[in-house]
Amino acid sequence: MRRLTFSAVTQSAMHIDAHQHFWRYDRREYGWIDDSMAVLRRDFLPADLKPELDRSGFQGCIAVQARQTLEETRWLLELAERAPFIFGVVGWVDLRSPRLPFELKSFAGKSKLVGVRHIVQSEPDERFLLQPDFLCGMAMLEEFDLAYDILIYPRHLPVAAEFVARFPRQRFVLDHLAKPPIKSGAVDVWARGIRELASFPNLFCKVSGLVTEADWQSWTPEDMRPYLDVAFGCFGPSRLMIGSDWPVCSAAAPYSRVMDVVTNYLSKYAAKERDAVLGENAATFWRLKRPQNQARD
Repeated sequence: MRRLTFSAVTQSAMHIDAHQHFWRYDRREYGWIDDSMAVLRRDFLPADLKPELDRSGFQGCIAVQARQTLEETRWLLELAERAPFIFGVVGWVDLRSPRLPFELKSFAGKSKLVGVRHIVQSEPDERFLLQPDFLCGMAMLEEFDLAYDILIYPRHLPVAAEFVARFPRQRFVLDHLAKPPIKSGAVDVWARGIRELASFPNLFCKVSGLVTEADWQSWTPEDMRPYLDVAFGCFGPSRLMIGSDWPVCSAAAPYSRVMDVVTNYLSKYAAKERDAVLGENAATFWRLKRPQNQARD
């Protein structure tokens, strides 16, 4: 599969929101948006995100699937073709399907398809990642140069470690720090699982989606600090990526406040390390390239 790569020579570091979503709202398709998230019951499209990126100093984003359909993957790729600031798409394909080789080949010309994801957190089987047919499908991703996003809860962390251990050459990224229990303040059990998973060098991690794991009405940046301390201690600035989880994050806070949690935490780090987390790691991990006409915004 043809892959875009970031130009080695840029006039400034690229800042990338490594995790956000687009959708055209349909109550049947997005049944998980309950009354507590009524603010999300509308369309969220590139024209809605671009001003948020601009105000917060981000030049682009990675759009991540929200529905497990090939139709949505194709739609996200169409959006990415029309909006140059969508640098890549993490879509969905059925990794358990006997048609998987055909489906992957059908996307082979889509350079902005950088990875795939399955909503494992919602699967009733706690060991879903280790199902034989799923493992068989995973084995095909390396051939097509596609990364895999791991979306799980803390209770799945031991299984995720078994899973990643089976694919030492596959690129993985953990979404949302595996959704730590920020609202309760519990750290230790989650942290043990994160440390084990972080021992695999082919796995990166997104510091994203944290505010929605906190108390939506009363959270403060200090609530996130113990979890960020663990993440930076385990992965270091070289394997972490900032992500908003927009528009889902809007249920708990505006875009800029969400991103400020991580950008302010990074203030104690050197400029090179800050830039790594704010975009350069995403560029490296997904092998992205900024178009030459995007050299300066």
